[in-house]
Amino acid sequence: METIVLVGGGLAGAKAAETLRAEGFDGRVVLVAGEPELPYERPPLSKGYLLGSAERESARVHEPGWYEANDVELRTGVAAVGLDVAARRVELATGEEMAYDRLLLATGASARRLPVRGADLDGVRYLRTLADADRLRADLADGGRQLVVVGGGWIGLEVAAAARSRGNAVTVVEPQPTPLHAVLGQRMGEVFARLHRQHGVDLLTGTTVREIRGAGGRVTAVVTDRDVGLPADLVVVGIGAVPHTQLAASAGLEVDNGVVTDHALRASAPGVFAAGDVAASFSLLYGRHLRVEHWANALHGGPAAARSMLGQDVTYDRVPYFFTDQYDLGMEYSGLSGPGDTVVCRGDPEDGGFIAFWTSDGHVTAAMNVDVWDVTAPLQALVRSRQRVPAAALADPDAPLESLVV
Repeated sequence: METIVLVGGGLAGAKAAETLRAEGFDGRVVLVAGEPELPYERPPLSKGYLLGSAERESARVHEPGWYEANDVELRTGVAAVGLDVAARRVELATGEEMAYDRLLLATGASARRLPVRGADLDGVRYLRTLADADRLRADLADGGRQLVVVGGGWIGLEVAAAARSRGNAVTVVEPQPTPLHAVLGQRMGEVFARLHRQHGVDLLTGTTVREIRGAGGRVTAVVTDRDVGLPADLVVVGIGAVPHTQLAASAGLEVDNGVVTDHALRASAPGVFAAGDVAASFSLLYGRHLRVEHWANALHGGPAAARSMLGQDVTYDRVPYFFTDQYDLGMEYSGLSGPGDTVVCRGDPEDGGFIAFWTSDGHVTAAMNVDVWDVTAPLQALVRSRQRVPAAALADPDAPLESLVV
């Protein structure tokens, strides 16, 4: 009987297991999850669960009985610590060695640590795991806390929104000129800057954290290059994520900002595949390797890897997609913009819903819809088409989005 081992208990690994069974694979499926949790997805951790509007179980990919019902051997709380790609064996932290015919690396990523003095004080938090979310939700639940968020990226801003919504005082420290500057640029970054300031967040841009201070082992203040001490009961660090490539690298697989794969999610050793946050996959659409950390990549990458493991003809080149909910604002983003792109807006970013398009030489590289819904499909079609579209047509609310792709 053939054995497929899936290493990683996140969305990519769980959806790969689901797809293997849905596609008729009747061999052995083993899902190795390093955390002592049923496989879960991450968006609720910084959104509904942290806000208190969703229960813990909402993060689960499947109900508890699904794994047994579908004959998936689920090993929770057990890390994979060794990989021999020549012998096709994976070693678990228990000392067990498991033979495989095909292996999926869906090991995800971990929160990047803040490299300053005092970062190990009690009260310094990260948000990556369900256990992290449990602790932070309890921290913020009663309100009245003084929270400093280090980093104005997606995690930092979602935590800030949840904390403010629960009655906590929030300061965000971001070294770039706006939050989300690297992703959205100056103009669209200002949209989120205004949003948070309107909700009472003290947003400090162009500011760098130098030190975290404490008393009795507990955080009390954050020192920046502009302030000798921002009061803090809690500090949440959101400065990016680092892919878990150690297992792959130790086995001699090609690693470059992730486990390198081809367009079919095949890694550099026979029988080994990678998906989700850890995979740096070759995109035929973009002509280069991409590592995408967002939910949609795990949601679709796990099933694509499963089909590839079953020998199906797979080309994984989806348009990158992510979404956020902050206060009463909802946003979806499709594509991959560049720092020199021009932004064209359909609607007024300062007054209600709008769509922003990023263009390069007339081609739409990315699009973001803010409080405008059911437009993801035509926006992704526009990005994928690589057509030149006049800026006037992009900005015209009377021009149907579907009509822009010929």
